[in-house]
Amino acid sequence: MQRLKERWGIHSNWQIIVILIVFAITGSSSVWVARPVLDWIGLDSLRELEQWWGSWLYWTLRILLIFPIYQVLLVAFGWLFGQFRFFWNFEKKMLQRMGLGFLFRAN
Repeated sequence: MQRLKERWGIHSNWQIIVILIVFAITGSSSVWVARPVLDWIGLDSLRELEQWWGSWLYWTLRILLIFPIYQVLLVAFGWLFGQFRFFWNFEKKMLQRMGLGFLFRAN
């Protein structure tokens, strides 16, 4: 537990519990939110195509849609649970590792 606290730069076990709860809620929520968005866009009908690529395309688009929803919800739930600074720094570090660090550079 101590190594995790040092790595994440937090001070109490309570913060670890809150952070893990935020990760769990965010993961579940992003999957839950993606379905109505796909329905609204009209891509839900891809699952029912008889061609082999219909289901493949649906799941690919769903995963691509879940990713930005997850990013936004992670920071939002982090803010609601009082851990905004941790999740904002986590978000910046993750996006930089994915090659999207240019989004956070100052001019």
